[in-house]
Amino acid sequence: MVELTAYSVKLRKTVAIKDPELVTLKNGRKAVRGVAAEDPSSKVMKIVSDKQAEELRGMLG
Repeated sequence: MVELTAYSVKLRKTVAIKDPELVTLKNGRKAVRGVAAEDPSSKVMKIVSDKQAEELRGMLG
């Protein structure tokens, strides 16, 4: 499985996403939301393309 990463503003670095879930934002864009693997109190989000969202839907379930 591909390791998903996102930038954490709180930690000021790129971190792995733990417990990722695919969500749709109000404007219709797709994103992956989860918590930082290094600090569970830090939430992270990464906007993905529609093509990437379809690939992730298969992996995440």
